[in-house]
Amino acid sequence: MVRILISFFLCFSSCFAAKRPNILFAFADDWGQQAGIYADVLGKGGINDLAKTPNFDKLAKSGVLFKNAFVNAPSCTPCRSSLLSGRNFWETGRGAILIGAEWDEEIPTWPLLLQKSGYHLGYTYKVWSPGNPRDAGIGGSANAFRSAGGKFNGFSQYVSDRAGRTATVQKIDKAQAIEKTKNELYREARGNFSEFLDKRNEGQPFVYWFGPTNVHRKWIKGSGKELWGIDPDKLKGKMPAFLPDVHAVREDLADYLGEIAAFDAGLGILIDELKKRGAYENTLIVVSGDHGPPGFPHGKCNLYDFGTKVCLAIAGPGVQGGRIVDDFTCLPDLAPTFLEIGNVDVPKVMSAKSLWPVLKSKREGLVEKARDAAITGRERHVHTARPGYLPYPQRSIRTKDYQLIINFKPDRWPLGDPYRLDGGDEPSYSLLENRTFVTLADEDAGPTKAWIVTYRNDPKIKPIYNAVYGKRPKEELYDLKKDPDQMNNLAINPKYSQTVKKLRQRLMKYLRETNDPRLIEDGKFFETPPMAGVIKGQRTIEQAIAD
Repeated sequence: MVRILISFFLCFSSCFAAKRPNILFAFADDWGQQAGIYADVLGKGGINDLAKTPNFDKLAKSGVLFKNAFVNAPSCTPCRSSLLSGRNFWETGRGAILIGAEWDEEIPTWPLLLQKSGYHLGYTYKVWSPGNPRDAGIGGSANAFRSAGGKFNGFSQYVSDRAGRTATVQKIDKAQAIEKTKNELYREARGNFSEFLDKRNEGQPFVYWFGPTNVHRKWIKGSGKELWGIDPDKLKGKMPAFLPDVHAVREDLADYLGEIAAFDAGLGILIDELKKRGAYENTLIVVSGDHGPPGFPHGKCNLYDFGTKVCLAIAGPGVQGGRIVDDFTCLPDLAPTFLEIGNVDVPKVMSAKSLWPVLKSKREGLVEKARDAAITGRERHVHTARPGYLPYPQRSIRTKDYQLIINFKPDRWPLGDPYRLDGGDEPSYSLLENRTFVTLADEDAGPTKAWIVTYRNDPKIKPIYNAVYGKRPKEELYDLKKDPDQMNNLAINPKYSQTVKKLRQRLMKYLRETNDPRLIEDGKFFETPPMAGVIKGQRTIEQAIAD
């Protein structure tokens, strides 16, 4: 009788596990809301016109596409801390900053909760902070699958170099060599995923995190056109107001779109492997990115849409597909969503809300009336941006029509101190392209940053330079219908005083309810530099700017 009961229990457990959907989470480093389908949804005439994301677009059409998805913080570690924990980044302790980040083992995370419930768990490439050995939120290197290699992370660098040498040695056309080299990286992505799938038990549900970093800088100049046929000059007239419409910047943006195309191709490989194994129909697929473009004004490390708004598409079992929704979501909402589909209790400490009511609905537009705003913020990014490791504290509320940003320390430079830009020994164009820390260190180095900084005194460029790198007032308000590029601050305009007041009250109420340390003792928690041991080995400000 005991044997019969044990057999019945094992069979029941196995059958139950088999019914729980698999989860494929594809999460790109530094990918904002740049995808072909958004050009169709949000309107033509912008940079998305040139985006090549056929796999994401197809997935979005079969599932639910979110028009208003935001990261909680436009910096990789705090964004990922909030995503893993299902909490606001300021609720994750030292996980709320980049340099000096520490993971609190007591904070529950959705990957480990799913693993504990019986899911086969694994990831390839990046999950949490730079350097996966510290990925406590997903079990560290024990759950890493990378035997096929990590070259995908340097996609344009590898393809451009290898294809050039291959074409020379094998005496074949460069375009042919490029396709041959791309396929090598596609095999790598498939190989890592296959290794992960091969190691799961029969009937066991899985959760896999695909996190390549190729969309993060830096890229090979001209690779967007050479590898993907994205013509920079077709961006002419489509650039947002905060980006100079010149060839150097257009080429930089085209190269960025090229890396997105590479990520999308990798996504297609994983979907193909699911179909080959007969696992596609029972897999929830979620695709997004951790913040906006790096090395561009208004992008990474900014609370404007270009920095916090991201792609998000969800498709799979239980999802009522073929819909576009207006509901606002912050990516921490994915944590309770994943737990709910895995039939795992959501910890009470998770302040985020599951998206399943939206995903199961058949409605379009605004499905849940309460999802009418997104709360975002930031603190410290790189440690050399300001003397004393000081952060640039911001919080924001973004609704359908307006965005209010509070800059708690308006006396500081938002993207870092303008080292060496005071008429002294200025950094060369080459340094600005390749060395992030020489000046304005919260913005990654690259051609766009180099071009704007170099020509900042040109009468046509100076207004852009001042707007994107200059000091900002205590409050910023943007009327998104009139000013989608968020360049005209209306916070002190009397006509908008009531709007500012209402949004400020709503934002501050939420920050108090979630115990934001920024409101306690003038933000002492975030204002305190990380321990000396944490920053040991990091370059000093003097070393960085003297590069």
